[in-house]
Amino acid sequence: MHPEPLQYAPAEARDQRVFDAVRELLATQGMHLSMDAVAAHVGCSKQTLYSRYGSKRELLSLAMRQHVSIAAAPLASGDERPLRGILLDFALRYLENRNQPRSRQAAQLIASGAQEFREEARALYHSSADALREQLAEWMRTEMARGRVIHDDPHFMAEMLISMIAGQDFERQRFHAPHRDDPKVRRRWAEFAVDAFLRAFPAPPAGIPGTR
Repeated sequence: MHPEPLQYAPAEARDQRVFDAVRELLATQGMHLSMDAVAAHVGCSKQTLYSRYGSKRELLSLAMRQHVSIAAAPLASGDERPLRGILLDFALRYLENRNQPRSRQAAQLIASGAQEFREEARALYHSSADALREQLAEWMRTEMARGRVIHDDPHFMAEMLISMIAGQDFERQRFHAPHRDDPKVRRRWAEFAVDAFLRAFPAPPAGIPGTR
């Protein structure tokens, strides 16, 4: 059964097919990914892609931002669960995604082509790693206002937490050294990182100005 032609697919499904194609091609072509390759992958013309997404850089940014929104799904506003459960869900999703073979391959290829494609690489960073940090910082700002996290710099806190979750495992992978390739081992590390973070930034004592 052939997939539905892109121009006749519902808008959301159409975008999803294109974004999935972008991520798959980044894992095989890195920054050399072309609009021609994306068009061939989803079965449409290059002109259709330019008409809908504007440019290769815009398409890359949109695909990455959509991916980040999925990664940040555990940070739903108004979630009344304990912070540990929310942050542990976030950490495990982050580690699971980063440990997917396609994600690892894409990261390696993007890094190797960043010098040649500086503007595209910078756009990818802003729409992926930087966008995730921004979403986490916004969530932390909300939790501060709710009195569930001590007041501090939310952007520094977000970067610190992501760094704690990542640890040195991706460096081990980059150098083909033994790493946390078992979900149980990753969960143990995620719990350690989240618990350490919450000890560093606990809920403020009642009665402190600026808290509930």
